[in-house]
Order: sequence, then C-alpha cells, then structure tokens
Amino acid sequence: MSRPTRQYRGRSAEERAADRRERLLEAGLTVFGGEGDTKATMTAICQEAGLTERYFYESFAGRDELLVCVVERIAGDIRDRALAALAETEHSPEERARAAIAAFVAVLTDDPRKGRIAVVESAATEPLRTRRRALLRQFAHLVAQESRELWGESALQPPHDEVSALLFVGGLAEVMTAWLRGEVDVTPEQIVDAATRHYLVTAHR
Repeated sequence: MSRPTRQYRGRSAEERAADRRERLLEAGLTVFGGEGDTKATMTAICQEAGLTERYFYESFAGRDELLVCVVERIAGDIRDRALAALAETEHSPEERARAAIAAFVAVLTDDPRKGRIAVVESAATEPLRTRRRALLRQFAHLVAQESRELWGESALQPPHDEVSALLFVGGLAEVMTAWLRGEVDVTPEQIVDAATRHYLVTAHR
C-alpha cells in the first residue's frame, strides 16, 4: 500500500513544492526583468521569493535553468494569447492577423518585465541566447502554419513561407527591442499597425 501524503495546513507536500516553484519563477521574472542578467543571481531570486537556496534546488538545478523556464513561460503566454486572438476573431484574414499581432505586442508592452526578458535579456547570454533563437524559429513556423489557414492557396509555399515568417518574427523582435530600450518614439498601437502592414504584404502571393 502506498503511504498517505502528509498534509501541512491542509496542503500536501506536492502542493507546497509547486507553490514554492511558482514563487521562484515569479521572483525570477521580477529580478531578471527589472535588474537584468548580472543582478539576477540565485541569492537575489531567493530573497525576492522569500525562500532559502535549499528550496531553490528542490525545483531547479541552477540559476540558468530557472531563467530559461521564465523565458519559455513568456513565450507560452505569447503563443496562447495570439492563438486565442485568432480563434476569437471571426472576420477577414487582415483583421485576424491584426488581432494576433496585437496580442503578441500586448504581452511585451503591458508587462515591461516580460518584454525585457523575452527580447532584450534573452539575447545577452547563453544558454538564453540559444533558447531565444529556437523560440524565434518556433514562432516563425507557427506564423507560416497560421498563414496557410488565413490565406489558403494564396499563402506562400515552402520554403518561402518559413523564410518570410522568420524575417517577420525576427524583425518584430528587433522593433520591440528598440522600443523597450527607448530607441524609437512610437506607441504599441503604431507598432501593431506597422507590423500588420508588413505581414499583409509578405505572407501571401
């Protein structure tokens, strides 16, 4: 017979461990997104989470693993919100594309921590840089796939669709980097307008 799970204040050990992991991830988002890579030490993250290093190692092998998880969670948020916007918009391909792009931009601008991590800090050091490149390719593949759904036979065909999508995703990431660094004087809405116009020209024949 399996041993019963011990409860503490009505919560199992597994639930408490999951809560500690969430606190560490949120702390990583706050410290990494606010202070940058050099200040996002394991000690700083543990202090922000209110946990000891013992609990850090309960969930993560090291600082880099946590930071990669933070980046991947932001990417998952972008993907989910963009796909939801596509699904919820029942109009023309142009309007659906704009909704998805607006969702992408909103994730990175509504919470500056996420924007800085996703497109600025993730490009600064390894292993984040390698993971960032892989995520950009994944997003490009998703854009090419959704373009076929939006445009049907008029969509670009392989390999041109993947190349065009990577140019689009990479270019948008660079624009967001410039915006987050204060290098371009535009609003998020203007970024969405420009990105939508670019996509509509390049995603289909």
